[in-house]
Amino acid sequence: MQAGDPVVGAPMAVAGAQSRSEDEESLGVKDVKRTATQAFGSGVPKRRSSSRSIKRKKFDDELVESSLVKSSSRVKGPPVIEPVRCSGSEPSSSEKKKVTKSGTALTLPLTMVVNPAPITKRVKKSKQPLHITKDLGRWKPTDDLLLINAVLQTTDLTSVHLGVKFSCRFTLREIKERWYALLYDPVISKLAWQAMRQLHPEAIAAIQSKALFSQTEEALLAKIGSTSQPKLDVFQELLSKHPGVFHPSRTPKSLLVHWQLLKQYYLLDDQSVQPLPKGDQVLNFSDAEQMVDDVKLKESRDEVLEHELMISDRHQKREIRQLEQELPRWQVLVDSITGMSMPDFDNQTLAALRGRMVRYLMRSREITLGRATKDKPIDVDLSLEGPAWKISRKQGIIKLKNNGDFFIANEGRRPIYIDGRPVLSGNKWKLNNNSVVEIAGLRFVFLINLELISLIKAEAAKMAPQ
Repeated sequence: MQAGDPVVGAPMAVAGAQSRSEDEESLGVKDVKRTATQAFGSGVPKRRSSSRSIKRKKFDDELVESSLVKSSSRVKGPPVIEPVRCSGSEPSSSEKKKVTKSGTALTLPLTMVVNPAPITKRVKKSKQPLHITKDLGRWKPTDDLLLINAVLQTTDLTSVHLGVKFSCRFTLREIKERWYALLYDPVISKLAWQAMRQLHPEAIAAIQSKALFSQTEEALLAKIGSTSQPKLDVFQELLSKHPGVFHPSRTPKSLLVHWQLLKQYYLLDDQSVQPLPKGDQVLNFSDAEQMVDDVKLKESRDEVLEHELMISDRHQKREIRQLEQELPRWQVLVDSITGMSMPDFDNQTLAALRGRMVRYLMRSREITLGRATKDKPIDVDLSLEGPAWKISRKQGIIKLKNNGDFFIANEGRRPIYIDGRPVLSGNKWKLNNNSVVEIAGLRFVFLINLELISLIKAEAAKMAPQ
């Protein structure tokens, strides 16, 4: 075996070398597959579950960029695979053999770099930018026209804010922003121009008539003297002389009204306002009140006015007396028509309850009011006057006391009204002559035989000392 050892060891070494080469080849193929899968797997990013974009307000520059992104995102294609050679020289022959044995078309040591197509977010295409449509709801075309006319007249946004009455209360900042938007924003100015063109001519004329007065217009109006009484002809002549100064919508009447305002606030040329004292001479309210003479504050007597008032007072009192004298005549006429005149009482009738249809006579000291039935008769059946289904069977009792006073007691469920005052169930109330008694919509007048009652009172007074 000593002589044969090298012979046997050589084939074993060759076989070991071949097995090692095969293992290396298999490992090389696995490495190639692993690197390829890693390259493709890492190059393709995971897609999000939702493609909706996060809504937020965009600025002007972002609106332009989003349109460019949309145009570029339309171009789609497969991922581009670019082979990039690693640092080093040409591949060796052993590496070429490993690749040919693996049967793949990939060349080593080339690595795969995948450049995926950019995944863009979907951006909803809005009809108009947010900053354009934000203020269109508050600013109406009439407001825009008012703003333009006022600025052209005064060239001062502060005076526009103080003098123009818009459809909505705008701050000075909002007026400035709107004016700058009408000047420099093409979209807003175009929309406002289109809206103002759709206004009715009468509405445009009404808006133009409210235009503020410029300083030159007020200077011309201030030259008219405050002591004069100008008529419309003066202002018409002023309009004809200065057609380029006054607004086209000015009329002689509008100039007259504005001139009267200038005169009221002492703004005419011939008017002067006394300046306030300066320094220590300024008086406070208490000092000025002490200087006021109370005698001068009293109104002087106007004898002519007092005489006229006295005469009118006499005439009114005379008319009142005449009406009071004629009142009994009219009362007799009304009673004859309505049947409410004083009835002729006999010696047995104490009082009467007169209704619209029926008259009930009270000939005893106590009578019952209500709704009569077959089982229970009653003294005064109110159903004869009208619908009495709301009246109780025993609604009330009218009783004459010894002192000559009549009282009514409510025994029913519904209240009884005496001269508009309710008498609830279980209560009583005194009845006077011509008292109005109302029960469930039926009205009666309680009339007292005063002669008989006076006799009863006299007898009661005679019986009292005994």
